[in-house]
Amino acid sequence: MINNTIERPKKWYLIDAKGKTLGRVSTLIAKILIGKHKSTYVPYLNCGDYVVVTNAEHIQVTGRKRTQKVYRRHSGRPGGLKVETFENLVERIPERVLEKSVKGMLPKGPLGREMYKNLKVCKGENHPYISQKPELLI
Repeated sequence: MINNTIERPKKWYLIDAKGKTLGRVSTLIAKILIGKHKSTYVPYLNCGDYVVVTNAEHIQVTGRKRTQKVYRRHSGRPGGLKVETFENLVERIPERVLEKSVKGMLPKGPLGREMYKNLKVCKGENHPYISQKPELLI
């Protein structure tokens, strides 16, 4: 039986999303956040690592997704549905595209929400996590 109180050190990884495909980067990030790359992985614990993603505005999609993919959000009020294309969302909030993609790949429930907090997406080259010395992945 695994002791839940043992502290496992978490590593920091850096991913440069410039020119990378959205789905391929998202699956790699989700795998690291969940912790499936570790030998100590158990599905009921948050044993994943931290991931810092830079250049979120330069993420690529294939096909006609740039103009045809839509993101929906609802205020909860009657007539409160807002629809936005991939292109418009990247112009407005480029980090949101990658965040939504990764969040959909994480487990649903309290554990998935805890894992999601370990994702840090930044616009541009610079990020405030230099002191953690993240290891460059791709």
